[in-house]
Amino acid sequence: MERTAVNPVTWSVEMGFNQGELVSGHTRTLYCSGQTAMDGDGKPQYEGDMAGQLTLSLDNLEAVLGEAGMSLANLVRLNVYTTDVDLLFPHYRLLASRLGIAGVAPATTMLGVTRLAIPGQMVELEGTAVS
Repeated sequence: MERTAVNPVTWSVEMGFNQGELVSGHTRTLYCSGQTAMDGDGKPQYEGDMAGQLTLSLDNLEAVLGEAGMSLANLVRLNVYTTDVDLLFPHYRLLASRLGIAGVAPATTMLGVTRLAIPGQMVELEGTAVS
């Protein structure tokens, strides 16, 4: 698989994401459902704790990727949904640093939403990965 960053502007690279990702030569694509701060039994965790919810959501996304034989390094697209954009921004470095450690800067969109499917959840991560 070959990945080529597409960045007609460069400000996004400093924030940890590319404007686009051109992928060629891949053989598998994984579309991940949105991952939130739910434990293995489907119970919400970290009520009112954005950092805790973001970390567990990312852990859960990594678990889905791992089950498919992939990792964060395979992410080419990441959608971030949050009920509070202003609260998420101070914690965004948690996400950016884990992506940086994986050596990726997937095309990313962040959306503020009224609520998520499970009451009390504040962040949901939805990804597309290729290998």
